Amino acid sequence: MKTLEAKEERMIAIRRHLHAHPELSFEEEQTAAFIVNFYEGVPVDSVETDFGGQRGVVVTIKGAKPGRTIAIRADFDALPIQEETGLPHASKVDGVMHACGHDGHTAYMLVLAETLAEMKDELAGTVKVIHQPAEEMPPGGAIAMIKVGVLEGVDAVFGIHVMSTMPAGKVYWRSGNTMTGRARFQLKIQGKGGHGSSPHLANDAIVAASAFVMNCQTIVSRRINPFDTAVVTIGSFDGKGQFNVIQDSVELEGDVRTMSTASREMVETQVRHFAKGLEGTFGVTTELVYANDYPVLYNDPVETEHVKNALERADIPEIIAVEEADPQPPSEDFAYYLKEKPGCFFYVGAAPDDGEAYPHHHPKFDFNEKGLLISAKAMAAVILSYHEDM
Repeated sequence: MKTLEAKEERMIAIRRHLHAHPELSFEEEQTAAFIVNFYEGVPVDSVETDFGGQRGVVVTIKGAKPGRTIAIRADFDALPIQEETGLPHASKVDGVMHACGHDGHTAYMLVLAETLAEMKDELAGTVKVIHQPAEEMPPGGAIAMIKVGVLEGVDAVFGIHVMSTMPAGKVYWRSGNTMTGRARFQLKIQGKGGHGSSPHLANDAIVAASAFVMNCQTIVSRRINPFDTAVVTIGSFDGKGQFNVIQDSVELEGDVRTMSTASREMVETQVRHFAKGLEGTFGVTTELVYANDYPVLYNDPVETEHVKNALERADIPEIIAVEEADPQPPSEDFAYYLKEKPGCFFYVGAAPDDGEAYPHHHPKFDFNEKGLLISAKAMAAVILSYHEDM
């Protein structure tokens, strides 16, 4: 732990470098190359690059003592958002910023991995460090890495997310269903264009699309169990035209979040039902593309209890409390790992000491860099105590 304290400024420097040079997708090489270069000279056992054919990096650290294999993961992609923070280390890439803390995840993970490698003689078991791209890109970068064996031989998998809206100094856990599953859909409604003065000679796609939007508002209120969770959002309604022209076609895009398989299936059924119903009601034609991607994130109760106990026993001075989190509305492709192996995804509070705490994916998003050292120490505590609890 003292070693990590001595490296805190280095974590911050790495985070700020990555923040200033963000990348959107696995097609870009800069961040992956930075990660690989970091490990040059670090006494890890292996560094595998381009893992899954998408710039992923997987590092293996074998302890001198026998034990199980655990995986720890950090994501490293950014978002297509124009940064408005005004920070000295703000993004130098127009229209791209680290608005979700992945720069911080990578920074703490690199320094933690280096520290674990330097203490291999004291380490039991094997630690597999997963640097994953494309968490923000449906269907998620985790899928390709799993398909080519990133979890082979792994007994448990752990991850952390820094949270700008949770108080700094607190670490949060939750057992069972923790983060929503996600789906997205695109709907094209084809009507018949015409003059605004003669609606009887046209077939207004905007009217049909508006009915669809309003119908979708009844899915959660009238079809979902009140004790379950679901959100249906129409985020794009592309019907722009001339004030006196009846639109020929409209395209919609929607986002769905659910906390159970039953709700996920119900929302999809209803969206398809309402889309098809427009054809009979309004005489339009419809084309719907509906895609389920990130599943519900389920934290294994046994592994979550281990995380909770490890953090409470570690007596880390920077952590002021270890608390149970509420269910989290966003989705996270770490859920794919947890479908394959038991594990836990937990949270490190990183709200600013002063000023407004902007939410993730906001153009003014930033997080408290105290969360870097806390993340490193928290994950180290989980790793080092893992075999004590077995």
